[in-house]
Amino acid sequence: MKSCAVVILNYNGEEMLQKFLPSVIEYSQSDVWVIDNSSTDQSTTLLSREFPQVNLIPLKANFGYAGGYNWGLEELKGKYKYYILLNSDVEVTPEWDLDLVASADLKSGYAAIQPKILSFQNPDYFDYAGAGGGFIDALAYPYCRGRIWEHIEKDEGQYDDFIDVDWASGACMLVNAKIFHQMNGFDAHFFAHMEEIDLCWRMRNKGWKIGYDGKTKVYHVGGATLARTNPKKLFLNIRNSLSMIFKNEGWLNFGLIFLTKFCLEMMAAISFFLKGEKANAQAIWKGYKEFLIHRNISEDQIVKENKGKSVPGKGPVKFLILNTGILKKKTFQSL
Repeated sequence: MKSCAVVILNYNGEEMLQKFLPSVIEYSQSDVWVIDNSSTDQSTTLLSREFPQVNLIPLKANFGYAGGYNWGLEELKGKYKYYILLNSDVEVTPEWDLDLVASADLKSGYAAIQPKILSFQNPDYFDYAGAGGGFIDALAYPYCRGRIWEHIEKDEGQYDDFIDVDWASGACMLVNAKIFHQMNGFDAHFFAHMEEIDLCWRMRNKGWKIGYDGKTKVYHVGGATLARTNPKKLFLNIRNSLSMIFKNEGWLNFGLIFLTKFCLEMMAAISFFLKGEKANAQAIWKGYKEFLIHRNISEDQIVKENKGKSVPGKGPVKFLILNTGILKKKTFQSL
């Protein structure tokens, strides 16, 4: 069994592969694989022509982030100790993969570890997706060291440590291959967005730890697939967040969280509507509707066995909206 594979999921990402694969090839000591979600552009032609050293796993349809990785990684099952799941729009740094593997080997009990994720466009600042390590509050709203909602911190070495977190970013995360397959991978019904938070939550419920290694850094473009303000992303985040909470929390906690989130997010929908942003308002309504219709579809047997045994988050706050909306706190350190 080999130590590690760097695995990039691609869908019509010819431009991103052309731009960022060279750094991955130059700075990685691990095998590099691309899972292609049945792209309709020239991605696979580009790979065979310009990057023959990269291994390709072609899929027959676009299964999204979650399903794409699940199906693709089945081809690598039993061949590697670790996978590093890497977005196609990430620039890596020298020995980045060796450093993540070393952290995983030295520290026992970790199912996943993410590096420091900085902005490719503004390298002195953290990136939105994962930043300095991810947490969730009592309502399962995600936030990061270095990024609270839309407020991004400058990287001044304040998060150059190794700590336990609630979730590792899907933009770049090392995951123990055996544990990934034991957990049945990502929830493929999510398609995209929130699936890494759900996976990490399920791992923590099983007793595994999730880590952040601030000594290793990568640079992420972000929004290369869907902009953060896109109504489709809002819909997926709303629906998938509810599904994630439903699967991982006990019935009483889920009911309380659902009612609280419903009130808060319906107010947001009304605000969007009054501002003329009808697509965003409809995305919120659609997210709740789709969850209520299909809420049982992703509650697999493993999750049912652990329902009500949820491990609480490790973050500093219970209610992020209270701290940011009323107390006007904008940075992780102020929390």
